[in-house]
Amino acid sequence: MRGRNLRAMVGTVRLLAGFLAVSTMVSGCGGSGGADSDTVKIGAYSVVNEVFHDGLIPAFKAKWKEKTGKDVDFQESYQASGAAARSIAAGFDADLAVLSHSGDMETLVKAGKVKSDWAAGADKGILTNSLVVIGVRGGNPKGIKDWADLARPGVGVLYPDPKTSGGARWNINAIYGGAAIAARKDGQTIEQATADPSVRDLVAKVQANVVNMDPSGRQSMANFAERETGDAVVTYENEILLRGKQGKPIEYVVPPATLLIESPAAIVDSSVDRHGNRALVEAFVEFLRSAEGQKIFADYGFRPVSPDVKKADLPAPKTPFTMADLGGWARVEGELYGAKGLWTTIVAERPAGGQGK
Repeated sequence: MRGRNLRAMVGTVRLLAGFLAVSTMVSGCGGSGGADSDTVKIGAYSVVNEVFHDGLIPAFKAKWKEKTGKDVDFQESYQASGAAARSIAAGFDADLAVLSHSGDMETLVKAGKVKSDWAAGADKGILTNSLVVIGVRGGNPKGIKDWADLARPGVGVLYPDPKTSGGARWNINAIYGGAAIAARKDGQTIEQATADPSVRDLVAKVQANVVNMDPSGRQSMANFAERETGDAVVTYENEILLRGKQGKPIEYVVPPATLLIESPAAIVDSSVDRHGNRALVEAFVEFLRSAEGQKIFADYGFRPVSPDVKKADLPAPKTPFTMADLGGWARVEGELYGAKGLWTTIVAERPAGGQGK
């Protein structure tokens, strides 16, 4: 009898442990499920947490209820983009992957979770746009205007770790591309100019000033804004604008040459086939790409992809560039982050923890 009670207690503990493990990964569940409800599981990068949880999901739930009479139960998991991609590839059964960049989406293609033609549509699979910008202290006391200013002695810089964060790769790629544009000679493409020695020199000097590399862009922003670490944070423009929406404004600088952030979303076919909810997930994706959905993205600081949505009055860089201008994600991933890549070798020589506060 005592042994049976012990086994029952062990079973209960295991059940609770499993529940807690899932609870730490999945947040923001709406509704209780049940016979009349359908479920959508989202695996996303941390930066879209607020726009999905507070904006897009409530709006879609209301539309779906009006159209079908049914409730929708959303289960949301937000992590650094690389971590989210690896989690889904390893078996987390998200129906929809919303990631920072196309390189992370290709991780899911290689794992057989997402179809190889995920970027075949008119929008090329891109759900949102933003810019890489520099957040600064009030009044910009360090006089930061461009990427080269982050390399000056005494400037403490924050950006996350590109081994875990898609945002970090956007950030470093922006510095890399901006340096190439500054070095570009007549007749050169931006990609060709990346071979100039001054490009490596600038990336190395900025890295020497990085005081901390957090796992995600959201954590870097928290360190900068709430813990007052560093003098500048390289980040998504929409992260800065979200702070303003929340009544906690941060000044920012748009460098003359900066990178257009193009973040993708794709249905995880293995999951929707198993869950039998493809029609619901496709309807949600259609809503995200609609003028109404894109307007909600714009309200949270993103630059909408849809041509039907009026663009906010935001500062424009003199020379915007894209990953295609740098040779595409596959080329840059190897060139910067491969075993002998430019950033990989620089960080081995100059790890984070440099100058600044």
